[in-house]
Amino acid sequence: MEDGKKTKLEVLHQRMENLVESLDSLDPEKTGIEDIDRIIAMLDDLENQCKQYRLQGE
Repeated sequence: MEDGKKTKLEVLHQRMENLVESLDSLDPEKTGIEDIDRIIAMLDDLENQCKQYRLQGE
């Protein structure tokens, strides 16, 4: 695997780990709209980055 692709995968993996940690830290009783919006924004960012990497690989 190319170093560039490996680095991109490592970045995505770290961002996914950060998302999982954020989800794990949420208290369902205290989670507000802002928290949910932040999680959705993180997911959108990950999706966009995946699309960008996929297009660069073509």
